[in-house]
Amino acid sequence: MRRLFFSLPLLLMPFVAAGQTAANDSYSAAGRLLSQAPDQTSQAGASNGVPLWRGADGRWLALQSSSQSLTSAQRADAPLQFRALDSATVQSSDIKYGIAPNVQAHLGVSEHSWANNQAPRIVGSEVGATYSDGRYSVGLSLGTDNVQGAATLPRLLPGAMPGVNGLSGFDSSTQVNARGRVALDSKSGIDLGASVGRVRLLPGNLLGVNSLDQKAVSFGVDRGPLSGSIVGRTMAPEAGIPGAGYADRRWNSIDLGVTWRLPWQGELSIGAQNLWSSGNGVNTPAGPEPDQSRTPYVQYHQDL
Repeated sequence: MRRLFFSLPLLLMPFVAAGQTAANDSYSAAGRLLSQAPDQTSQAGASNGVPLWRGADGRWLALQSSSQSLTSAQRADAPLQFRALDSATVQSSDIKYGIAPNVQAHLGVSEHSWANNQAPRIVGSEVGATYSDGRYSVGLSLGTDNVQGAATLPRLLPGAMPGVNGLSGFDSSTQVNARGRVALDSKSGIDLGASVGRVRLLPGNLLGVNSLDQKAVSFGVDRGPLSGSIVGRTMAPEAGIPGAGYADRRWNSIDLGVTWRLPWQGELSIGAQNLWSSGNGVNTPAGPEPDQSRTPYVQYHQDL
């Protein structure tokens, strides 16, 4: 059922043309979207943007799906860090609704899965809205991420699940995301992002705490097929947790990455996770701290 849901945009393609109206669009953004072919409305990666409906008053509805490598799918404001070497892929589906000339709402789901299929999938959801006047845009959203099947597997095999934010006992998270973009021209732009949230850990995790507060800030630039981003993250035990000296611990890290979208629907990503970090990943009386070892990577992703 989950696979069918993520494939829904592809199944709807033959039927969406019948649902469009020929009315003049007073909202230029919706007009541009609905006048394009499905493959022209896609974003980076193997995306399929499908206009579903356009009303005479300018409101519109569109559906978009994508399948990307883990490194290219990490948004500038992404609060969670997945290990690049896990060779993960990210599938996502989004419904976008134009409710005003410069305002659109969106509802999306995503799924992180690994090549070896030996780790539970991480399913995320997000709801939010974006304001855009063409050159500038700003958005706000609420998102969640949950490990599927976490009730048994991670407790029996702690190392079977790829780490999230360096934590093998990751269970779920909730976060508020903000993002903004300034378009320098039609081919380049600057992205800013920020996120505040909480990570919940499995009972009995080796770190010895139930949850961690986390924050992330980011800066990204893109020019044509090239894009790069730098992301800073910080984690700390939830305020008020007992434990002399340990509750004040904090882990910080900075990631840096560059992605080149190739003409033949391929992507080459180069970067390093935990390029700089503070808070050593060594054993403490409370258990192992989050892994913050520097991890350079080179990844190639080909859409078939």
